[in-house]
Amino acid sequence: MATPNEPAPSELRTAVADGKKRRNILLVVLGAVVAAALVVGGLFLGGAFRGGSAEAEEGAGTGGERLSLRLAVSEDSRFQDAIVEAAADLGLDVEFVNVDDWVLPNTELAAGSVDGNAFQHILYLSNFNAQNGEDLTPQFSTVITQWGIFSATLDDLDAIPDGARIAIPEDPSNGGRALFILEAAGFLEIADDAGEFPTVDDITSNPKNLEFVPIAATTIPQQFDDPSLSAVVVGTGYFDPAQGITSDDALFLDDSLDEKNLPYINVIVSRADNADDPAWAVLKQAYADPRVAEALAEESGGATVLVDIDIDTLRAKLADLEELAAANQ
Repeated sequence: MATPNEPAPSELRTAVADGKKRRNILLVVLGAVVAAALVVGGLFLGGAFRGGSAEAEEGAGTGGERLSLRLAVSEDSRFQDAIVEAAADLGLDVEFVNVDDWVLPNTELAAGSVDGNAFQHILYLSNFNAQNGEDLTPQFSTVITQWGIFSATLDDLDAIPDGARIAIPEDPSNGGRALFILEAAGFLEIADDAGEFPTVDDITSNPKNLEFVPIAATTIPQQFDDPSLSAVVVGTGYFDPAQGITSDDALFLDDSLDEKNLPYINVIVSRADNADDPAWAVLKQAYADPRVAEALAEESGGATVLVDIDIDTLRAKLADLEELAAANQ
């Protein structure tokens, strides 16, 4: 409980804490099942490690048939491998389709080529829906990624010179997030009425006369060493592990679990016409598997964490963001 001198924890912090608690409880339960199996000697240990349910053995469908989902993503990862494994143990066959792009996962979903996608936060989704007249909808929350300001040549924020060129994402949702982070770091001020999609035109103060260079968010890590850039603003988890760049290397880190970052919660997304597919509930259960949390922590170094936000909260926020996005068209 928060003391009188401490603010109440945000919904995001509470969601992360509750998720860890549930996964720890599951690990304890699995341990107890295994211990009982060793004593009794007649239990099938493989089923215990996979959850031990008849549903996992017979399939997740109401008639015992296995379910399946084809999900578009913008990259391959070991995290996805863990989800595939956990889902398979629950009777759900998941195929991740890497389209190496941030537009195609939504256009392919809208066209019916895939059942859903797993790559975007609700702010990005709201802009896509508003621009294209679509009604793609969240099924459940997945992760949030910590963002920050990084530099290949500078060791301190104060070292960023006047007129420095700063790379920010070119898409409206992530570009706006980058500007908010630069504002939090003290480099600029944004108009109070800019909303969730601020652009450089909404900057009211820029004392260092920084130049903002829009680049596709997925390619910013590859531009990190560009000598013409003093810094980049991007998600910590976007860097390739081979680059060896972690949160510790950031000149400034955003507090990803602050309540203001609700729009940046990543979600599993479906079309409205397949929103009631029972496979989504099974997939959500797979995301709660401790193996998935372990794979994510190993892959992201803690820069990306699982969050479980109420679906009504997500969809209500999406509706609000879609109105703002439509107004900005």
